[in-house]
Amino acid sequence: MRVVMFGYQTWGHRTLQALLDSDHEVAMVVTHPRSEHAYEKIWSDSVADLAAEHGVPVVIRNRPDDEELLTLLKEADPDIIVANNWRTWIPPRVYSLPRRGTLNVHDSLLPKYAGFSPLIWALINGEQEVGVTAHMMNEELDAGDIVAQRAVPVGPSDTATDLFHKTVDLIAPVTIVALDLIASGQTEFTRQDRSRATFFHKRAEDDIRIDWNWPAEDLERLIRAQSAPYPAAFTHHRGKRLEVLGAVVSQSRYGGTPGRIFYREGDGVVIVAGADARTGRNHGLAITRVRTDDGRELPATEYFTSMGGYLTTHP
Repeated sequence: MRVVMFGYQTWGHRTLQALLDSDHEVAMVVTHPRSEHAYEKIWSDSVADLAAEHGVPVVIRNRPDDEELLTLLKEADPDIIVANNWRTWIPPRVYSLPRRGTLNVHDSLLPKYAGFSPLIWALINGEQEVGVTAHMMNEELDAGDIVAQRAVPVGPSDTATDLFHKTVDLIAPVTIVALDLIASGQTEFTRQDRSRATFFHKRAEDDIRIDWNWPAEDLERLIRAQSAPYPAAFTHHRGKRLEVLGAVVSQSRYGGTPGRIFYREGDGVVIVAGADARTGRNHGLAITRVRTDDGRELPATEYFTSMGGYLTTHP
């Protein structure tokens, strides 16, 4: 088929590479301009550069809603548009323009985790598996019929970075399987169960701020979800920002006030956690490694030279 690709960052790059390696013809690529946003500088392989290397025409847009782009799309005469990690709304007059419609590739197991940062949200929420879904685009974001989907398990120590590497390798096979089904003439695919749908927003500074009222198990997953190169989860100690780079759920149970710097356990320092911590039924969060506001990384047992005091959500 003749394909126009909409995509950005490494997800779009992998999709374009899969298309270039396939029997399909890439007629044009549409991608976003480079961004200085913290999350968009992560996994930032350039779709534009890859297209240029292969002599594929490139169009740069923040939003795909202008008349010039529509004219270029009509001239490209695609059988299908393939989109992955396109960051803004694609209007109906664009996604319905190709003869076979538009295929969107999304890094979650739809209908769950539509929207943004699905791997990070899924890890924080304790999901047992993550994956990639190729679905037909319609008027509702990430809601169209599923053409192909693959899953991988979430391991007990996986970080969001681990899950990125697991799922990014699924992009090529999921995309090509879906395109081959469409090229074969298949038009009926699996409808999403919208009663199971969840939709998540972009992550921001407040989403990585540690709330000591959360259970220790949830906080441990938050810290794994904010693994490098993502911005680290953080708290405040004595009015200064303190990033938490490593932590485990404590072996023993600790009661008291959430945020209390309580006890050395193994290689960590236990912080009381959970809104009902006063009952003494909760495990704490044993912090193992931190980064100070001046950039020093060190074991928590070296940073916390004495027990007592509190870690707080705000200075």
